[in-house]
Amino acid sequence: MFNVKGSIVALVTPFHEDGSVNFDKLKEILEWHVENGTDGILVLGTTGESSTMTHEEDDAVVECTLQTIKGRIPVIVGSGSNCTETAVDKSKKYAAMGADALLVISPYYNKANAQGMIAHFTAVADAVDKPIILYNVPGRTGCSISEEAVKVLSKHPNICGIKEASGNIAYAAGIARYLSDDFVMFSGNDDMVIPLLSLGGSGVISVWANIMPKEVHEMVHNYLNGDTEAALATQLHYLDLIHALFIEVNPIPVKEALNMMGKAVGGYRLPLCEMEETHRKALLHEMKEAGLC
Repeated sequence: MFNVKGSIVALVTPFHEDGSVNFDKLKEILEWHVENGTDGILVLGTTGESSTMTHEEDDAVVECTLQTIKGRIPVIVGSGSNCTETAVDKSKKYAAMGADALLVISPYYNKANAQGMIAHFTAVADAVDKPIILYNVPGRTGCSISEEAVKVLSKHPNICGIKEASGNIAYAAGIARYLSDDFVMFSGNDDMVIPLLSLGGSGVISVWANIMPKEVHEMVHNYLNGDTEAALATQLHYLDLIHALFIEVNPIPVKEALNMMGKAVGGYRLPLCEMEETHRKALLHEMKEAGLC
């Protein structure tokens, strides 16, 4: 079982000016999240830029995170790949290192059919003794985990949930039929947290939480504790800021936002690059409106 509810931050990876990982800054922002109520940490996700990091850097980020957090809140590690064998190997490694759960993306580029999708996730789940969270983000991968595949996979004892980031509320409602104490759903879209909670979701794996950890934590827990009006008010109040965080491809805007706040998380690795100036001005406006800089 995976009992985490609330706000899990999809953490950025801080870089030095030369592009290397800034581990001192990583420790600093991890402590900031613990202090501000973040309910869980996800490293090596899309926001963490793992796609442009080496395997050695991935391992070092996981090790640093686990050593810094020291079990105070759960640490989830992205261990997926479009190669099943690679996903199995990475999942075994991070499970052995002490990850509390693993986030496994659908096999991008290959675009497997339902049978292949089920076999892919089953192979990973069979290989480890840690909870597996499916990651459905067709806008990134070019493929979706079908509702029928979710129905089958939700019954696997090691598959504990899904990060649903399709933006399709009809799909989310469809897979909500398979939620249980053993299979939960997290919103993967910051502008749809409340709608997915209303379908039985347990929280959000959030980009927005990188800059407002306390507020995202409180919003989710307000909803879960029955104060749905306060939760909805927070979601709607910050909607323009949330949209600004995706004005360009993630994680460019959220790293820029953190830098605007003085967090100094550095830049990006190609093919990601600096924001267009018009987009930066729009983001800065929303950051000022929110009182963040």
